Amino acid sequence: MNKIFLPVFVLVLSIMCLPVFSQTENDTATLGLPGDNLDLYAVLDLFQKSKTIEEFEKTLNTEKTGINNLDLNLDKKVDFIKVETKQKDKDFTFILHVDVTEKEKQDVAVILVSKDKNDKVTMQIVGDKDLYGKDYVIEPKPATPAATANPGYTGGVPVDVTAPAPTVVVVESAPIVQYVYSPVYVPYYPPPMPPPYFTAFAVVAIGVYHHNNYYYHGGYHGGYNNNTVVIHNTNNYNNYNNTRNTSNTVNHNNASGNYNSSNRNNANKASTNQAKGSSVSKSPTTTPSTNKSKGTPSSAKPSATPAATQQKGTSPSTKPATSKTKSKGTSRSGGGGRRR
Repeated sequence: MNKIFLPVFVLVLSIMCLPVFSQTENDTATLGLPGDNLDLYAVLDLFQKSKTIEEFEKTLNTEKTGINNLDLNLDKKVDFIKVETKQKDKDFTFILHVDVTEKEKQDVAVILVSKDKNDKVTMQIVGDKDLYGKDYVIEPKPATPAATANPGYTGGVPVDVTAPAPTVVVVESAPIVQYVYSPVYVPYYPPPMPPPYFTAFAVVAIGVYHHNNYYYHGGYHGGYNNNTVVIHNTNNYNNYNNTRNTSNTVNHNNASGNYNSSNRNNANKASTNQAKGSSVSKSPTTTPSTNKSKGTPSSAKPSATPAATQQKGTSPSTKPATSKTKSKGTSRSGGGGRRR
């Protein structure tokens, strides 16, 4: 009995667990906004694990990390995201923005790091409303007493720290937090132009991008239409809003629905079909021209068919003419003539 029960129990348990794993990826629904191509969960995870701000910017814009898939100017190439730092006392504001054109900047998100009088540190990332909608706020989940910290980065770290397990983020222990509040912290200023290490790479499909990054969501919570996560340091955020950068190009593309993933997929399919249309269009154009060149035998077949039909139609037309109804009518008229 036990030999039968155990496999059945394992099978039932496996089936029950399947929706749990699939739900994690399905929760990352698209917004129909440009922010679909930059997962802020992944950005915040990368930020808190980085050693310096410069390293964060460089790693964020590296193709192999797969985090940056943002394309605001719609040239099918990933945009370079700059990281600008502002500090007031113990409050840090790290602004992520893109040079959409030579004259237009667009803020992507802002990371808020603050320390209160009790040295408690808060860390949040707020998506720009043009890219993510209103109140898109993400923060680390609170640490639980049962969590066990894992060793962080080793070698070349400005400040020796330990990082927590991937599913639990102890903000005070994050390498970047230890760095910015240390005596060795040096403010970072992004270059005016993308640095030599950056080479614009092609964007990937939105479905592939979300599949590759959804696992970052485990240690964080918040996002779109989440009322449980609110901005902690409102003064810091309000001061940032006074100098927030917006782009007319982004606003126009948003209003036109150019960033919507379904619209872009349809456009890509249409362009792909048009690209393939050259070979497809040759078939219809070649076929008529071939038929014209072979017009005699081709036209003979259609004309022969109707002609045959007409010839065959003679017998049907003859049959009605010699039908019983008409033939009876003839005999009646003939009989009437004889009677007369």
